[in-house]
Amino acid sequence: MKVFYDPIQLAHAPHFFLQRGKVRPHYEIPARAEALLAACQRMGLTIAAPPPASRAAMLRVHTGPYLDFLRDSPAEWAALGDGGAEIVPNIHPSPEMFAAGATVPSHVLSKTGWFTADLACPITAETWPAAQAAAGCALAAAEEAAEGRHAYALCRPPGHHAYAARAGGHCYVNNAALAVERLRMAGAARVAVLDIDSHHGNGTQGIFWERDDVLFVSVHGDPAAYYPWFVGHAAERGAGAGAGFNLNFPLPRGTGDAVWLAAVAAGCRAITDFRADALVISLGFDASCDEPLGFLSVTADGFARAGALIGGLGQPAAVVQEGGYNVEVIGGLLERFIGGMAA
Repeated sequence: MKVFYDPIQLAHAPHFFLQRGKVRPHYEIPARAEALLAACQRMGLTIAAPPPASRAAMLRVHTGPYLDFLRDSPAEWAALGDGGAEIVPNIHPSPEMFAAGATVPSHVLSKTGWFTADLACPITAETWPAAQAAAGCALAAAEEAAEGRHAYALCRPPGHHAYAARAGGHCYVNNAALAVERLRMAGAARVAVLDIDSHHGNGTQGIFWERDDVLFVSVHGDPAAYYPWFVGHAAERGAGAGAGFNLNFPLPRGTGDAVWLAAVAAGCRAITDFRADALVISLGFDASCDEPLGFLSVTADGFARAGALIGGLGQPAAVVQEGGYNVEVIGGLLERFIGGMAA
C-alpha cells in the first residue's frame, strides 16, 4: 500500500477550541500526522508527497467563493488591524436570515460566519496550504485506487465535516469527496464511501445527498448526544435521485467492538449490494476506547477486524485519514487497521 503525505500539513497548528463554554487546547494538532507517519515508516510503506490539489480539482466538490475565502481570508483578517491570531467567527447566519434573503457577504468577519459551521476550525495563513496538500494526498490515493491498488492518504487537516461551501469540525476541504470525484473521472461508474470515524460525516453526506452514483455509509456516535448533533440519524436516506443512497448507523455511547463491527459489516453488505466499482474509506480512530473525546469504545482488535471486513470487499480503496486525537495510540491503530486490510 502506497502512502501519500506532505509535510507542509504540519504548519497548520490551530489553537482556539471551544467546548462546553470553555476555551481548551485544540485536539487537531501536528503531532497527529507525525504519529501516523511514524507508523507508516514502521510498516515499511512507500511514502510520497504528491502535488497540492489544483483549483480545478477542488471545484468539482467546493464552490469558488468558498475556496477564495479559505485562500484570501488571512490577508483580509490581518488588514483589520485588531483581530486575533486566528480567524474565528462571532456570528453565523440563521435560518431566519436565509429566509429573508441573506446573500454571500463581502466583509471578512461576515464571510467567516457564512463559510464556517462552528468554532472548531480556526483559520491562519497556514491553513490553506495544508488543506491543499491534504486534498492532493486524497487525489493521489484515488489515482492509485483507480489503478486497482489500495492507497492511504495521510490527510491533515481532515475533511469529512466540510460541506461544498462551509468548514466545520476541524475540516476545511472534503478530502474524501475529492477522492470520489477523481475515481468517477477515472471511470468508476459507482463509488461507495464508508466512513468509520466516530463522528458522522455530515459534509460528505451533504455533498452527495442527491447523487445515485455515490453510496455514502457512515458508522458513528448517535448525534442525539454527539457532534455534529443535528444530522447523522438513521432516517436520513438521501433525496431526489439520491434517495436510498445514504445509510447511517448511529450508535449509543459506550458501544464496543461487537456492535460497532456489526454495523461496519452491515455497511459492507450495502456496498456489495450497490456494486461499487471503487471504494473510499473515511478512516477515523476517534472511535477508540482511548480517545480524549471518547464516545464509542472500540479496541485495537476492533480496528484490525474492521480492516479485514473492508479488505474482504475486494474493491480497490482510497483510505483517507479523518479524526483520531490520542497521539499515543493512533499510530498503532493505523498499523492494526492496515494489517487487517492486507490479511
